[in-house]
Amino acid sequence: MLLTITYTGNDTQDLGYLLHKNPYRSQEFDLNSGKAYVFYPEVSDHKTTMALMLDINPIDLVKGKKGAENNGLFDYVNDRPYTATSFLSTAITRIFSTAMNGRCDKRQQLADSKLDLTARIYAIQGKDEFTRKIFEPLGYTVSTSKTVLDEKFSEWGESPYIDLEISGNVRLADLLNHLYVLIPVFDKQKHYLISEDEIDKLMSHGGEWLAEHPAKKEIIYRYFLMKKSYAHTAIDRLTENEPVEEVTDENKEIPEKKISLNRQRLETVKNAVLASGAESVIDLGCGECRLTKILLEQKQLRKVTAVDVSAHELEKAKTRLHYDTMNEHRKNKLTLMQGSLTYRDKRFSGYDCACVIEVVEHIEPLRLPAFERNVFEFSEAKTVIITTPNKEYNQNYEFIPEGQLRHNDHRFEWTREDFKKWSEYICEKFGYTVQISGIGEEDSNYGTPTQMGVFTKCV
Repeated sequence: MLLTITYTGNDTQDLGYLLHKNPYRSQEFDLNSGKAYVFYPEVSDHKTTMALMLDINPIDLVKGKKGAENNGLFDYVNDRPYTATSFLSTAITRIFSTAMNGRCDKRQQLADSKLDLTARIYAIQGKDEFTRKIFEPLGYTVSTSKTVLDEKFSEWGESPYIDLEISGNVRLADLLNHLYVLIPVFDKQKHYLISEDEIDKLMSHGGEWLAEHPAKKEIIYRYFLMKKSYAHTAIDRLTENEPVEEVTDENKEIPEKKISLNRQRLETVKNAVLASGAESVIDLGCGECRLTKILLEQKQLRKVTAVDVSAHELEKAKTRLHYDTMNEHRKNKLTLMQGSLTYRDKRFSGYDCACVIEVVEHIEPLRLPAFERNVFEFSEAKTVIITTPNKEYNQNYEFIPEGQLRHNDHRFEWTREDFKKWSEYICEKFGYTVQISGIGEEDSNYGTPTQMGVFTKCV
């Protein structure tokens, strides 16, 4: 993971003063998951380059991780140690914090001046048009390059990584703050838990310039990795001083409270479960048991079971359900169990209804046949309810780049036609009928964000 900053002009070795790092010796810094090194590959009166290199240990990324006993090979073998991600952003603020604040006692006038600076970020995940959309409004000249894959392996397709170069006449402090905020925008997952404190960090490093950025909403949504509540708060704080249209009594409307897609999905599934006449239900791939919690409240249901492959998720589910203080009647009604949906498990059978909510898209396509037999053949459920994202609807989400999936753990996503064909195949193979419907706000071109199939066993 490598970032370089080059200063061209006169007395450029003063870059060492501005960064508070001696250009004539290398320095080493400890990080939570590895080490960072600062050194200067070139130093002269007219051109000086600083390099920040991160050496991330993939083993350290997993150590101490909750639920580590369930981690697969992906946790150890992936691109995280090598591509420009939130690790790099964190290293910038840790190592160059004084420079980011624009302070330099020995060269304060230089720190306050705009300099000819060029930053190069190697192996960042993004596309040329998106990088221009993000950096050009800030006054940078943007250029990108992509390593050509070996022609022998052309079937791998286009690499998702680019080398990015931005150059401009800018204060060093502004450049560092731009990089700190915008590098994570290209990252699909931050290496630390995003909390409400992150809003203050964004305001501190981006509040002055981000408010004027034409792509500020997309930047903020990506920065918070779709944690919409934090993103909305940040946007409100950035725009609180913007002029608003005066509302008179004649045109005043009372805004409707918008119900989240997740809440709409859970309510729709609950209604489908009750409409099926089920008295027992199993929530397969329950996660933190958001659906299970709602189903437990239904008097019609005498037995509710929740299954997940992750023991850690089930522990979190106990907290969400207040399991330790749950009354005896409800506790007797509930069963929590660890299990995989791609392995036959006799415990999954005997239920009137099986719910598989936003789960199927997380399964590797090669393992779908095992999942199908487990859910539709071995469980013998009279009703199976499945929801999954509608890939077409992703066009309506500004924070999802073209061609990307809705979540970084999704192995695939189906269009409406894909889901229809798969559902018809399931019905023919396992003896079900299906009713397909949509959940969420409907777009005339792309349909609804979520698609649902209610499969009923043929008598």
